[in-house]
Amino acid sequence: MNEQAFNLSVRKFLKTFGLNGQHEIEQAVAKALARGKIAGNESFPVTATLKIAGLELDVEFNGEIVLA
Repeated sequence: MNEQAFNLSVRKFLKTFGLNGQHEIEQAVAKALARGKIAGNESFPVTATLKIAGLELDVEFNGEIVLA
């Protein structure tokens, strides 16, 4: 296994997930605010699931998104 290639590909995936995930969350909050569905002072539980079928990896990460 090439450690450098492995580490670079993992970092690239995580960076892509982080940037795209943040963008999607920001858009969802903006839409909910515009529609009056939220006031902007809520917090939301959040779950992200990481699956890699070839490695039989299925792990869940939990957190909270706080708007105020």
